[in-house]
Amino acid sequence: MSRVLIVGAGLTGSLCACLLRRELQSRVQIVVWDKARGSGGRMSTTRPPEPSSHSADLGAQYITATPSYSQSHHSVYSELLSAGLLKPLDSLVEGLKHGDGNQDYVTPLGMGSIVKHFLSESGADLFFERHVTGLYRRGASWEVQRKAGDSEMFDAVVVTMPVPQILQLQGDVLPLLSVHQQEQLDRVVYSSRFAAALFFSPDVVFSFSWLARYVSDSSCIRYIRHYTDSGGLGPSLVVHTGVPFSAEHLERDTQDVQPIILQELHTLLPALPQPISIKCHKWRYSQVLTAVPGCPGQMTVLERPLLVLAGDAFVHSNFDGCVESAQSALRVLKASLGLRGDTATAGSTPPSFNL
Repeated sequence: MSRVLIVGAGLTGSLCACLLRRELQSRVQIVVWDKARGSGGRMSTTRPPEPSSHSADLGAQYITATPSYSQSHHSVYSELLSAGLLKPLDSLVEGLKHGDGNQDYVTPLGMGSIVKHFLSESGADLFFERHVTGLYRRGASWEVQRKAGDSEMFDAVVVTMPVPQILQLQGDVLPLLSVHQQEQLDRVVYSSRFAAALFFSPDVVFSFSWLARYVSDSSCIRYIRHYTDSGGLGPSLVVHTGVPFSAEHLERDTQDVQPIILQELHTLLPALPQPISIKCHKWRYSQVLTAVPGCPGQMTVLERPLLVLAGDAFVHSNFDGCVESAQSALRVLKASLGLRGDTATAGSTPPSFNL
């Protein structure tokens, strides 16, 4: 039985694990490590400190499917819609630019529910607070070292970390990169962003005409969205800062930036009541502005033992980019592990499978 490690429990990693399980079933042991305390990555859903408030998505807010991806990734969308994890966006988003034929979706249970669904389907051995620091080639296997704890051996490794973090890995990753691959990775550029979630008591009722709003007249805030619940929970509200503001304040502590965001929010929404709690987060690697050029969803660093780099940086920065990357990584894994057959797709039944 091959032992495969997927580094990163975000969308690309979770879907890759799911597809791999549906394709190989019991012929592979799938292990997923993430340095965070929970799954989701930029698609994680934040729970409030008080259970009386609605949860909030600090990262990805909705999913936009182009006509092309609606067709090529139909099985993925169909599965998530059938499971009640996606629904068409039918509320007003002020300032949202609609492309011809595009379909926008929101997640009734939060963005993190999609990642959790794929991880559950994968049956992977999932471990949090596993911070990978180095990969070392040991004959036909990879020794993977982490910040705390013993290293472990794997037959294949798929790394879905942001590219700057990949380039900081110790061991044999960088020496194995070709000059061309190194140049490609060096060209990747991310935008950064601060996000703040405000949680309110159940007696607060919002009267906004919009679900979300893009802000064009602020040097600080770019996007606002509220979350409400019919089950008696207090609403929550999420704010994203603009890219120029985030770049200017990137190296400052989040606790120092939070008051600036809240002051600007009060200017935009002066009648907003006092929240009962606030969570502010810095997304150093928010969206991919410049992806790896010419890569088909992944970068194979070594074929034996297999080391694959994947994620939206190898396609483009949205939901379908992550799906493309997961499917590309799956094809490489199948070839490396000596398997044959058609690529599995989300939504298929296993035999007895912005942002």
